[in-house]
Amino acid sequence: MKINKKFFLKIHSWIGIKLSILFFIVCFSGTLATLSLEMDWLFIPEIRATPQKKLASRNLIVSNLQKLYPNGTIGYWKKHNEPYLCDIIYVQDDKKKVTYVFVNQYTGKIQGNANLTFQRFFRDLHYFLFIPFQIGNFLVLTFGFLLLFSLITALVFFKKWWRKLFILQTGKGTLVFFRSFHRLIGLWSIPFTLLFSITGIWYFIERTNIAGIGREVNPRPPKITTFNTKIDSTINLSYTLDYDKIVAISKQEIPALKNKSVGISPSATYKNTIYVRGKSDVPLVRQRANRVYINPNTYEVVKVQNAKNISTTMWINDIADPLHFGNWGGLTTKIIWFIFGLGISSLVLSGVWTVLKRKAINKRKSKTKTLGVWKYINWVIYGVMFYFMFSKLIIRYKASTTGIVIISLGCLIFIGLAYYIFVYRIDKAAK
Repeated sequence: MKINKKFFLKIHSWIGIKLSILFFIVCFSGTLATLSLEMDWLFIPEIRATPQKKLASRNLIVSNLQKLYPNGTIGYWKKHNEPYLCDIIYVQDDKKKVTYVFVNQYTGKIQGNANLTFQRFFRDLHYFLFIPFQIGNFLVLTFGFLLLFSLITALVFFKKWWRKLFILQTGKGTLVFFRSFHRLIGLWSIPFTLLFSITGIWYFIERTNIAGIGREVNPRPPKITTFNTKIDSTINLSYTLDYDKIVAISKQEIPALKNKSVGISPSATYKNTIYVRGKSDVPLVRQRANRVYINPNTYEVVKVQNAKNISTTMWINDIADPLHFGNWGGLTTKIIWFIFGLGISSLVLSGVWTVLKRKAINKRKSKTKTLGVWKYINWVIYGVMFYFMFSKLIIRYKASTTGIVIISLGCLIFIGLAYYIFVYRIDKAAK
């Protein structure tokens, strides 16, 4: 049976051209998210820490924190795998506003705070495009399938593609160069394209709870059946808990747990468990693979999940994030993932440019005949994303004026460059 390669070329082109704007935003935001913590280190001096052997007492840190935020509540104590970054403690006020407080885990000093970080911004953008009601989330997740289809169709219609791994055609005009560049980058990106698409599809399976996987890998926290009724329920437990004891108990349950990685979600009331997570000697898995639930009334362990004993399904779920974002091997792997992420993002741009340029050479109005109504669908979704993004930045994150201006300039530069390269220059070439 002869394969109709032109049919696969049409599918490949349809995915890359019709969904070009969204495709690029998803790919590029994920690429930036890979090094977003390093962006925080670069642009937010207060988040920097000088690694030391000894950690400060957690109780001392909480005492210092309470002095600055007496009416706050600790929502989450985040520990980074990067030793050059401060801990981040999420402090929530009575109006539900969350402030990210930067705490030096070596000295115990409160170094600063922010309402928004680069890591949070790019993670939210890549995760759900800021579009609520899970609409944005499912939009992003569909690109896992589309990325895989794009790869398969490309390998089908490219003749003997394995012979072109080292071929970049130059000196034959820009169209030939970018077409060759598109093919070359695509071939070298095959392993990462597969990785990103497969993990993206896994996220889709988890989110839609196919075969009950979503429930299995996201178990509900255990409930406390017995508690001290004499405890005043109005007391802010997050400031009264013995955090040093919580870490010590967790290490007793999971001896391989690394103290520098132990993150804590303190209980909001005496009826909820304290949730502890962290890295151990099990490779690849994220911090969440190790979980310890503790009763805040008695400090008794309610439930333990050790990464050494988790099911295969749970293990797959807990390696998905490290593999998707490349943070499993520290800064080295993150840089490698960032480079190939840029490569895959460039495939969208070079593919669009090649098609539009070819149409221009054929004296056609490419911007209407190539994208048609999909051009407007792309920009409508981008406009919706833009609206919800700024709404969340202003209402939820209370972002500073400087932050809003910087993000706005970034969006305007993106729109301006897109228009100049793919509309103005192409139209000019067609005249």
